[in-house]
Amino acid sequence: MSFGSFNERSGQQQPMADINTTPLVDVMLVLLVIFIITAPLINQAVPIDLPKVSATELNEKPNVIMVSLNASGELSLNSISLAFVDFEGRCREAVQTRKNTELHLHADRATRYERIADIMAAAQRAGIEKIAFVTEPMQ
Repeated sequence: MSFGSFNERSGQQQPMADINTTPLVDVMLVLLVIFIITAPLINQAVPIDLPKVSATELNEKPNVIMVSLNASGELSLNSISLAFVDFEGRCREAVQTRKNTELHLHADRATRYERIADIMAAAQRAGIEKIAFVTEPMQ
């Protein structure tokens, strides 16, 4: 049912051209209730008999190499002092024993970036793909 305007100047009474959205909202609410009720029933699992295999677990802990570098440029590998010339060879040995090897670099704040870049390049040449910088949290 539509209502005319309140304008009495026009002698003709014309219906309003607005759309009545009440039936549309009612239909949408009914559809929403139907989907809410039927959605949990649609999610049914199909029983599958998967093959049984004996495989190694993938949660293998990485081999961690701890490298410390102080401000004067002295290098230590796993708390053992080491010359930079021997560093790449020791990293290569660690990678050959275990493929999943990570390098954790503890560098002093005053260390020159060039020295850190040399260590990173040597580790990369040795085959280490993961390098982590160890820092202390701010207080």
